[in-house]
Amino acid sequence: MTSPAASYHGYRFPPEIISHAVWLYHRFCLSFRDTEDLLAQRGITVSYEAIRRGVRGSVLRTLVSCGTGRDVWATRGTWTNCS
Repeated sequence: MTSPAASYHGYRFPPEIISHAVWLYHRFCLSFRDTEDLLAQRGITVSYEAIRRGVRGSVLRTLVSCGTGRDVWATRGTWTNCS
């Protein structure tokens, strides 16, 4: 698996912020805008579009780490096993 710095190369925000936003989005089934609002309350100004790109990137990395992507499907916040 790649390191967080390499995984988020080219992103504007530090890997810790992106990871936290992705965790909030998936853990609490929030919308991108709700995640943006929660981060704004903590003093982190990030657009919902940046959160969307981070979530999409994390999903793609998960699919790639599973191999071919067979038998992997996702619904809102729920993943199956990769095997």
